[in-house]
Amino acid sequence: MSQIVTFGEVLMRLSPLGNKKFMQSNRLEFYFGGTEVNVAISIANFGGKVKHISCISDDFVGDTAISYLRKFGVKTASIVRSSRPLGVYFLEVGAVMRPSSISYNRSHSSFSEIKPSMVDWETSLKQCAWFHWTGITPALCEGGYHTLKEGLVLAQQKGLEVSVDPTYRSGLWKYGTNPKETLSDLINYSTIFIGGINEINELLDTNFSYSNEDFIEASKQLINKFPTIKKTFDKIRTPINASWHKIRSRMWNGKEFRETEDLDITHIVDRIGTGDAFAAGLIYGLQNFDDYKAMQFAAAASALKHTYEGDVNFSNVNEVMNILEGNTSGRFNR
Repeated sequence: MSQIVTFGEVLMRLSPLGNKKFMQSNRLEFYFGGTEVNVAISIANFGGKVKHISCISDDFVGDTAISYLRKFGVKTASIVRSSRPLGVYFLEVGAVMRPSSISYNRSHSSFSEIKPSMVDWETSLKQCAWFHWTGITPALCEGGYHTLKEGLVLAQQKGLEVSVDPTYRSGLWKYGTNPKETLSDLINYSTIFIGGINEINELLDTNFSYSNEDFIEASKQLINKFPTIKKTFDKIRTPINASWHKIRSRMWNGKEFRETEDLDITHIVDRIGTGDAFAAGLIYGLQNFDDYKAMQFAAAASALKHTYEGDVNFSNVNEVMNILEGNTSGRFNR
């Protein structure tokens, strides 16, 4: 695999054990994550070469976060440090008909201090062939947007493949910019679009339905507006309840439409980071398989992430391929 670079905030997650609410417990577990971090670690678990760029607190919490990334083989030399604290989010994991709940504490985090002058993109992109970004980063702060744009401009000049998961969340955009215009600006430097009808409707001011026919037409219009985009991939989640979901995916690569079969996840352990697992699986897959098998690999990786606690998909390539081969019974490996 080619070397991949990701850029975004590192977060600490705090959760009561099991499916408890905070008011039930005085004991918490912590995990490290963040959308782009989750992608980076998952790709590293697939054997990929990855470096992550961020701004992390200059204290023992930040030291621990960096140690966590290094444990999985993610390169951290381009991470800068700040006197501000690491961003935190609090999660209550739901079950059956009770949904999970999240509260963020990241407005004045170390990453909110990021500026273009803090990142040497020329050095950071050296020997890299793929750049992955999400809509979370430009939503968090103006510095995140400008720093990301500098990296994307250089990535395009160097001919890197650039994947984007626009991940539009209206509640994050608080610094006065227009989300649609900002995301559109950055998508002009991207080549692979990982998103569905909701994201396309936001970007194009359209009202496409969730049908396959509308997905194809939406993808065509997206590519027409953003001609650097070559392919679109969509992960489709069908929830039965908080503990039981179905996952499948579909694509339009400019020539053909394909769709995978549903994967039935009847007992969800943790659904945080499952979209990131899909993105990581797709990035790995597109470097090793044809488009359809890459999408199958991504869907299987996303399904497996539902079986791990924490933000990160710990599956390796063999475990994902095992799901692709139809081995979904969960029987012992002996």
